[in-house]
Amino acid sequence: SAGTAPSGANKQPWHFVVIKDKITKKKIRIAAEKEEVDFYKNKAPLEWLNALKPLGTNEDKQFLEHAPLLIAIFEQKYSHENNIKVKNYYVKESVGIATGFLIAAIHQAGLVSLTHTPSPMGFLRKILKRPPNERAYLLLVVGYPAGDVVVPKITRKPLSQVSTFL
Repeated sequence: SAGTAPSGANKQPWHFVVIKDKITKKKIRIAAEKEEVDFYKNKAPLEWLNALKPLGTNEDKQFLEHAPLLIAIFEQKYSHENNIKVKNYYVKESVGIATGFLIAAIHQAGLVSLTHTPSPMGFLRKILKRPPNERAYLLLVVGYPAGDVVVPKITRKPLSQVSTFL
């Protein structure tokens, strides 16, 4: 589904790494939690932490290890065509659209997903042995919700606040 998304100049500047291996998931969890501890304790401004409070998020990311599947999504700033370095266009937009297609397909299949974006995410390229032209865009956690999962009570803005009809 993601591979069918439109992209700038049809360069398809993405790569998806599907991770089922328990050892790899554990390495990702350890590295992500290290970044998250730094974020919550040192980097995040109080305003951001207050915005996150109703969601109940913190540096504990055990779901990264327990989920049946992780999908690391990488953006490619450039690619190689016939051994020549070629620039990709509208990379973030293209990868965002492909990721949206993927999330919709996952949910349509009856699964759930959670987007995870520790910053920085350089550890993903290292752990997953991706080439230098790729940069981690997003880590998608996929599976069925755990029986004891607590979904935060969130609301969505009404249509009138997010759109204008002329």
